[in-house]
Amino acid sequence: MGACATVFGDLVKTLNKLYHAQESGDVEFERVVIETSGLADLSPVLQAFLSDPTLEGLFRVAGVVATVDAVNGPNTLSAHTVSVGQVALADHILITKSDLLPVSDRTQVLESLTQRLRRLNGSGSIAAADAPGIDPIQLILQSRPDPARGGQHVIEWLKGVTDDGNTSYVQVQRQATHLHDPTIASFSLIRDTPLSRDGLSLLLSSLEHHLGAGLLRVKGLVNVAEEPEQPAVIQGAQHLLHNLTWLTQWPDADRRTRVVFITQGIEPADLEEMVGLLERVATRTAAARQRASRSALLPETKGKILEA
Repeated sequence: MGACATVFGDLVKTLNKLYHAQESGDVEFERVVIETSGLADLSPVLQAFLSDPTLEGLFRVAGVVATVDAVNGPNTLSAHTVSVGQVALADHILITKSDLLPVSDRTQVLESLTQRLRRLNGSGSIAAADAPGIDPIQLILQSRPDPARGGQHVIEWLKGVTDDGNTSYVQVQRQATHLHDPTIASFSLIRDTPLSRDGLSLLLSSLEHHLGAGLLRVKGLVNVAEEPEQPAVIQGAQHLLHNLTWLTQWPDADRRTRVVFITQGIEPADLEEMVGLLERVATRTAAARQRASRSALLPETKGKILEA
């Protein structure tokens, strides 16, 4: 189906109609491919699946594929910020029209373009559409790892969350430095100490409020103090974060909180400072709430003990 990425309401209605048409036997399908315009903002499409309660139960995003014109792509990336966001959000990047490049320059141009794309997206696959063994249709139909399935699916899904062995809880992991590219940064929050439920809730709401449109995507696992054996899965795009879901067990021996943020137009040093401050404030606020809650219960509890 073709769709403008900004028509949020129409997208929700169309997908609902498709689902009910299949339920009634009028149509039959396994997947829906949503094709946006070349310079569309992908965030409203992703947000539709995060915010609409009906869609959440009927569909899930299997993957995002971005196509980059080998001839015009470099200029488009320099001239249009939204194209940089498309590349940064993609699970798979296909370089098209490489056959239109002069044979003498083709290898060099493709290598340069691939390096530029890798700086913008450190975890997605990148390939020329006409490369041996590449089937664009199968790539489009290929599902991204689903963390809800646990195990290796979670490990694959967490690609992009890495650390250098330090014990610090925040660290900048990658930054695009091309002269004409807006800043795209991949920023990891890695924390040894579990977060309380209240602390996590405050941290996520603060990130939504302070980062807004600059937060292209967030995903990760969180060690929550009240549920030490069941990590929380967080994921979202821009202003919207998906409701927390819980795994039945950790996918490996690493029990640390591991979250990656992909941002646009935010200086990595500023982001590092902001996340660190928000986390400390959220942790202190959550602790204060718990103390206040315990204090509020003391008089009532004491009275009941005396009465008994």
